[in-house]
Amino acid sequence: MENTPLLEGLHVVDLASFIAGPAAATVLGDFGADVVKVEPPHVGDTYRALTRVPPNPQVEGVNYAWQLDNRNKRSITLNLKSPGARPVLERLVNWADVLVTNFPPRTRAKLGLEYEDLAVWNPRLIYADVTGFGEVGPDAHLPGFDVTAYWARSGLMDVTRQRDAPPAINVSGAGDHATAISLYAGIMTALYRRERTGQGARVTASLLAEGAWAAGVWLQAMLVGARNPRPVDRFHPPNALANVYRTADDRWLLLAFANEDKQVPLFLKAIGQPEAARNPHHADTASRRANAAEIVEVLDRTFASRPLAEWRELLDAAGLTYGIVQTLEECAHDPQLLANQVLVPIEDGSAEPHLTIDSPVRLDQERKVPPRPAPDLGEHTEAVLRDLGFDDAGIEDLRKAEAIA
Repeated sequence: MENTPLLEGLHVVDLASFIAGPAAATVLGDFGADVVKVEPPHVGDTYRALTRVPPNPQVEGVNYAWQLDNRNKRSITLNLKSPGARPVLERLVNWADVLVTNFPPRTRAKLGLEYEDLAVWNPRLIYADVTGFGEVGPDAHLPGFDVTAYWARSGLMDVTRQRDAPPAINVSGAGDHATAISLYAGIMTALYRRERTGQGARVTASLLAEGAWAAGVWLQAMLVGARNPRPVDRFHPPNALANVYRTADDRWLLLAFANEDKQVPLFLKAIGQPEAARNPHHADTASRRANAAEIVEVLDRTFASRPLAEWRELLDAAGLTYGIVQTLEECAHDPQLLANQVLVPIEDGSAEPHLTIDSPVRLDQERKVPPRPAPDLGEHTEAVLRDLGFDDAGIEDLRKAEAIA
């Protein structure tokens, strides 16, 4: 493994806001790319203001949401609505290998930020665009967030709810972070294409497309005319052995038996009911499906008789497949995440640094850049402008034109 990060020397301009686009740029930065985040003067990316939203992201002065999705970047302010910003934008585009944006189509057109506008300056540019609902169609102009486009519109919000219960709101950023990885994959594919052809490309991703992909198993069933078995009813599930159960200490575990013929006898022995294997209602897969509600009643009583720790010991000894419904607090201290460096320290010079979440793309033969603190608004404006060839007088002219703060 070489010491030089794989993407060192790759130049990225991050014009996006909130999560999906910026997080894709963050993954590029994790592998060593030089990422310049462009933000409006004075207010910056409005995602910075998430500190006002509970649960309180402001912990000991650390805006954790901002840190997660904007580490290892340089921040400059640039008023893209000002005509004086155009020379800066042109130099940024000429400098860039990759440009990431999530402006709505109408805003892109108004600001002259379409791919065709920028490719004139740099034909080798990889232009990565993420939207809520796609580039065309009746809803392309709508603002999209992961909860509306990825979660609600895709069917995921409905397919995961319990019968007679209202739909649940998804975890903040779940769809955004998944879409970010798809956008990153598209960018890397386009860079490979550029190596083959010498030409830049436009990469697109959408929260709606990512949601449809996430819901793909059930959505594909709908496409061939299957009946939608949802919403879920845990008391009458399609399979009682792929269901959640509450333990005596009010914890939940999930059974997930992939090979029932092998695992059911082991399971029945582990829970102290080996004789149930002779019950014709439980004898084979077909009978267990037909009598799922009856089995749930039995397993509800069974699992309620012991605490989670005892069930873990019994199920582990039997080599059975199950999952623990962990709390976020438990996940934050999970030794498995620590051992696999899913949680890594932020290199901010403190004696006991905070941990952050590494991006999930890994190569054994390549090292990542250690996470550094996310930038303050405009922290690197002058340094980046000088990298682009602006001198003191030119920078002052930009300030007078209100192109920069």
